[in-house]
Amino acid sequence: MLFCPGSPPAFLSASLGMLTSSEGLPPPPASPEWAAGLGPSLTYGEPARLDAGWKNPHVSNVSVQLEMRGLWEEFHQLGTEMIVTKAGRRMFPTFQVKILGMDTLADYALLMDFVPLDDKRYRYAFHSSTWLVAGKADPATPGRMHFHPDSPAKGAQWMRQIVSFDKLKLTNNLLDDNGHIILNSMHRYQPRFHVVFVDPRKDSERYAQENFKSFVFAETQFTAVTAYQNHRITQLKIASNPFAKGFRECDPDSWPRASRPLLGPMPEGSQSSLAPLMKKDQQKERDLDKAGQSFLPRFSASASRMASQLHHPPGLCREISGMPRPSPARLPPEVLLAPPGYGPMSYPGLSGGASARARPAPYRLPEAKAGGSQSAPPLRPPPGALGQDPE
Repeated sequence: MLFCPGSPPAFLSASLGMLTSSEGLPPPPASPEWAAGLGPSLTYGEPARLDAGWKNPHVSNVSVQLEMRGLWEEFHQLGTEMIVTKAGRRMFPTFQVKILGMDTLADYALLMDFVPLDDKRYRYAFHSSTWLVAGKADPATPGRMHFHPDSPAKGAQWMRQIVSFDKLKLTNNLLDDNGHIILNSMHRYQPRFHVVFVDPRKDSERYAQENFKSFVFAETQFTAVTAYQNHRITQLKIASNPFAKGFRECDPDSWPRASRPLLGPMPEGSQSSLAPLMKKDQQKERDLDKAGQSFLPRFSASASRMASQLHHPPGLCREISGMPRPSPARLPPEVLLAPPGYGPMSYPGLSGGASARARPAPYRLPEAKAGGSQSAPPLRPPPGALGQDPE
């Protein structure tokens, strides 16, 4: 159980003993329809007073206003759901209140607890989008109270700003030792908010009943779940929770969308780090189009010269120098890839003996005729080359 180290022992024993006891307290309203029949003190939209009898002047004039009431009411109309996990999950909407009427010099402790709305267990019917009773409630979980981490503090501090219970976590781990609020999944609960006056008197136990004031807001009731059941609750939480940005869809006004590859033109008004480079490429493309060329991948200068020599000999090029030279991008790939004058390779430094290594030719050699003769006439040495007299 969470408690404040600086709180007097008498304050803890007396106040906690009174708050944990539910005897003599009316049940919290389960819905706006129920609240109408419970009297004016439990009117929907107003905090319900759960305490009765004479109260200490330090707490009798205290009033509480629920923050984000409109958001709470939106969730309440759909059926608020709160996630519970083994490790503990924070509530959203966060329970936040504005406190008025405190004694600025007195010490107060603020705390919350959660009470079941009924003794039933529920299940969600997806076909009708409604909650249905599934049976009797599970055994009650250990009752715990969550002290605000700033407790106790002067009334002036509490009234100076909005009080937020953003550290409160809900869990379904019955063996939790982190001080989280333990709840049963698929059960309905009502949060309660308590303002406790830290009585400095030694016999403060005698006045425990009159030193605290409790408040209930009907629109904060919820069903504990391990996963959201109502898809509309999921959508509302994603839309309103500032920590759920990762689940939101992209905003078409703030995220650029290109209808073509990355090198294409970007949409107007898009803020991209590649914008200057894209503009340069687009300008080059326009310049090439004006010159009669298309914007295609560039080849090396040697490949361009080679392709020009293959298709346009030097003499012919001089004759038609006034004509535009075709772009290498318009040539077939086999012409661009084959070097000029490609033929059989000879190695004059090597003899034709068996020790010479044969290098495979890059093309198919002509087939030899039968009998070993070639189509070319045989070569004969000139007369006198072998020391013989000419005939």
